[in-house]
Amino acid sequence: MPRKIVIDTDPGVDDAMAIIYALSCPELEVVALTTVFGNHNVDVCTSNALQILEVAGRSDIPVAKGAARPLAMDYLGAVEFIHGEDGQGNVHLPAPSTTAVSTPAARYIVDLVMANPGEITLVPIGPLTNIALALMMEPRLAANLVAIVIMGGNGFVCGNVSPAAEANIHNDPEAADIVFGADCPIVMLGLDVTTKTNMTSAHLARYGASANPPAQYLAKVIPFYSDFHFATSGMDGIHVHDSSTITYLVQPDLYTAVSHPIRVDCGHGIGRGNTIVSERVPAANSPWAGRRDVTICVTVNAEAAIDLELNRVCD
Repeated sequence: MPRKIVIDTDPGVDDAMAIIYALSCPELEVVALTTVFGNHNVDVCTSNALQILEVAGRSDIPVAKGAARPLAMDYLGAVEFIHGEDGQGNVHLPAPSTTAVSTPAARYIVDLVMANPGEITLVPIGPLTNIALALMMEPRLAANLVAIVIMGGNGFVCGNVSPAAEANIHNDPEAADIVFGADCPIVMLGLDVTTKTNMTSAHLARYGASANPPAQYLAKVIPFYSDFHFATSGMDGIHVHDSSTITYLVQPDLYTAVSHPIRVDCGHGIGRGNTIVSERVPAANSPWAGRRDVTICVTVNAEAAIDLELNRVCD
């Protein structure tokens, strides 16, 4: 049977890619989207989530609006220079014809998981605030999850919003530290693998050449995102960030991983948001003591991962 997933998201161009990819995979059943601040404010992100489902013909999937700000700091603001004024590459779609459910995202996650124990995998591809709130709301939540598969963090490479931190973790380090301490299987698809998975302009052309409406939609929203990559690094194409979680769920053997506990730097110095890996067995008094190992993906068969995503969405 398909694996049931909840995608926690802040759409975001790469979030749109991941959502449409997941909906194209028969191995997965997207049972809900939950939204969070991040690439844009939570109201825009919620509207975008509803719009993406409408484009994909899947408005039957519920959307729950979540956190508008981090746990312990102010929201850092939208990154319109990366994702556009609308968070979707400046395509400016009309308002969605559907609305979010009335239940807040964290409560919705708790209710859904506890009603389906041992069946739900959480797939957060934005800041981890909703997941942390849900874990604090229901102490039994982790024990009833299949896993949490996260796009975020940087185990053994530099960050992308600072030398120390990856964007999703940097947007709410306190929440991330709570989530990485959850007592359930956790997989981290961070910059260690996402920056090695690069869709070139030749890859991206397949979206525009496809007759599938969702692929055509991505062909419209990705150019703004691609232009950002070229302007900042001279890169031809884009890094595949959020979609890496979907590839892992469908074909995990495309990745190799190591297993270590993680703490997140929640201080206010230059390391804030760093996902700090303990490669030694933690001492009893260590900050990492008592934490489960996180599966940290470190290498990827990038060409196979890209082909899998494009084949699912475009064919």
